[in-house]
Amino acid sequence: MSANKFEFKQFAISQSKCAMKVGTDAVLLGAWVEINEAQNILDIGTGTGVIALMLAQKSNASIIALDIDAMACEQSRENIKNSPWPSSVSVLNESLQQFAAAQQVKFDLIVSNPPFFIDAYKSAEEARNQARHTDQLPFIDLVKCSIQLLNPNGRVCIILPTKESLKFRELAAANNLYLTKITHVKTTQYKDEKRQLLQFELINKKLVEQTLVIEQEERHCYSQEYKELTKDFYLSFK
Repeated sequence: MSANKFEFKQFAISQSKCAMKVGTDAVLLGAWVEINEAQNILDIGTGTGVIALMLAQKSNASIIALDIDAMACEQSRENIKNSPWPSSVSVLNESLQQFAAAQQVKFDLIVSNPPFFIDAYKSAEEARNQARHTDQLPFIDLVKCSIQLLNPNGRVCIILPTKESLKFRELAAANNLYLTKITHVKTTQYKDEKRQLLQFELINKKLVEQTLVIEQEERHCYSQEYKELTKDFYLSFK
């Protein structure tokens, strides 16, 4: 498998044109999200299109994939065209803010592996900065636009590092977007939490809280729960 192509069980991702390659965060989110009969799905910051394609594999939904980067959109369109679900996903090259301002359709499910660096050092590569830093998509815009675009019984699912997750959760709560499910992600049992998988809704419900450990003590010796979560996608897991 080359650095510019990532093979999954039912589709492949070409990524030579994308600043951000397929990573564990995207696969975790795509595998973790429950479809729950969602018919309209919005993928914010689609990049290679990997999450949109994972959700297409799991559903019969109509999916819109947004990205502000033109090259990422070109790449994701290629990946979708070459997948088993070319008619299920539409790619739009525009910002979430532009999309929300003109959109009348409400979504049953909104997903995002969003940029999360707020005050961090930037690289010389603009596309990479857009994918990683919140300049173009501040957390407050993600919260407010998601609320605007969400069906009353819909859900917003994202993945963030723990520190940034706390900030996002504060903004969501202040705008009556309620955390209803959280999975704490740890690389190994004895390491600190690395990521949080978060589900928000417009209806305040009892919080479901879980922990996911990716690896056992030996590196690349994956836990059974991680294998179970991702087995429909990773070639190496049955």
